[in-house]
This record gives sequence, structure tokens and C-alpha cells, in this order.
Amino acid sequence: MKFQFIDVAKESFPVQRLCQVLGVSPSGYFAWRSRPASSRQREDLVLLAHIRSAFARSNGTYGSPRVTRELQDEGLTVGRRRTARLMRENGLKARQKRRFKRTTDSHHAFPIAPNLLEQDFAAERPNQKWNADISYVWTSEGWLYLAVVLDLFARRVVGWAISDRLHKELALEALRKALAIRRHGERLTHHADRGSQYCSIEYQAELRKHGIGISISGKGNCYDNSVVETFFKTLKSELVWRTVFQPRAEAKAAIGRYIDGFYNPARRHSTLDYVSPVQFERLAG
Repeated sequence: MKFQFIDVAKESFPVQRLCQVLGVSPSGYFAWRSRPASSRQREDLVLLAHIRSAFARSNGTYGSPRVTRELQDEGLTVGRRRTARLMRENGLKARQKRRFKRTTDSHHAFPIAPNLLEQDFAAERPNQKWNADISYVWTSEGWLYLAVVLDLFARRVVGWAISDRLHKELALEALRKALAIRRHGERLTHHADRGSQYCSIEYQAELRKHGIGISISGKGNCYDNSVVETFFKTLKSELVWRTVFQPRAEAKAAIGRYIDGFYNPARRHSTLDYVSPVQFERLAG
């Protein structure tokens, strides 16, 4: 490991100085360099190339568990510890998530439906449980608000909408998109927080029109809506916090590409045994 460090750092520091600091001899370092690579080292170089490729495809968001699964699905035999070591040694570190600020306005006079989910987010099939919420994105032109509807079976975004105004029409647009592309059948429950957009007469009338059960989070309990909030944390850590958006149109286009081009069809989800939401639904038949 010391010789490898010297080999990497020698472009910035003299070899003699590096050897002195690390307590090894220069002759030992040069002897190590002239030694032919072992089969293990050659395998590491091949794996590293695949790791870099998988890491780049994820836009630098995958850690070792997801990268390992990418490599295994490509037919490579590799464990998570080896992947983690190679990523660590080569500075491939996934961006860490930051804290999330909620935007719920629960101070309203609308009636509150009961909490039918009670934090039971498991679903046996698609279109059994939907989870909806709203978050925000900053641009140089001001705030953008993103409403999503998530199918809890495969954590798939089935409806989303963006606006520069936080109002009930935003939530309704996302819901109507979900209704347009999904045939929900019977016994679908829609869960949301106590925000005025989701408790409004218009929103709940739309749900009742389609025979959808209405579930609302308990007062002051952030865990009741945790799945869709986790989606927002993922979106922000993998896209929003890494980007300085200029016009709102730029942010809207980038979010659309993330949801429809990466998150739904390709992003590996730990809850889904490291397959994407689309793949999970396909495998479930």
C-alpha cells in the first residue's frame, strides 16, 4: 500500500521525500515498480475500468453496493468489499445526502381523512398504494415546486408536475398524470401528508371520482410519509444539490430526465434488491 501511494503521489512530491516520510527505501520502491503485476493486480485493473464506467453512468451517485450489483449483472464475479476497496483507493465516493426541509402547510380548515396506511408501506402489487408529496427546487429565477405520486410497490414515480407556484392545481396535475398512465383497478389507497393541496375539496373529489381510498398522515408524524420523502432526498442528493440551475426551464428539463430517463428505468433501489422500479414491476409480472 505504501508503494502504491508513492506511485500515485510522485507527480506532486519527490520520490525520496515520500519514501522518507513513509519509512521505506527508494530502492525498495523502484524494485516494486519493476516487478511484474500479479494476477490479482491485473484483475483489479480490469474491475476498476468497469467500476469507473458504472460510477460514471450513475453520474457519481452510486456507492459500492449498487456498483457491485452493476458489475455482477454484467457477468463479473466480484464482492462488495473488493468493489469498496477499489473505489476507496481511487477516490470514487458517492455524494452524501443532506438534510431535507419540508414544505407542508397543515394550517387549514379542510377535513382530515384517517391514516389508512399506518406506516405500512408494503404493497403486493402495483396500484395498491400510492404516496404523494411536494418539494422545492431553487433556480436563479426563483423557486420551483415539484409534486410527485409514487407507487409504493416498486417505488416508481407514476405522476409528477412542476410549477413556480405552490397551489392545489400542482398536486392535481401530478395526480391526473398518474391516473392517465396507470389502470389502477380496485382497492387503490392514496396517501399524503396533511398539506392543504392534498386535503382540498378538489383534490379529494378527484380521488373519490376514481374510487380511490384516501389516507392522510397523522399530525406531526414525519414518518407517515417517509417513502416519498426519501425519493426527494435521493433526487436532491443525486441531481439538485450538484447543479446550479439558471432558468426554471433548465431545472424542469433536468428533473424530467432524472425521473423518466434514470430513476424509473435504471436507478438501482436497495429496497428492491438493487433493481430499478421498472425492472421490479417487469419481474413481478
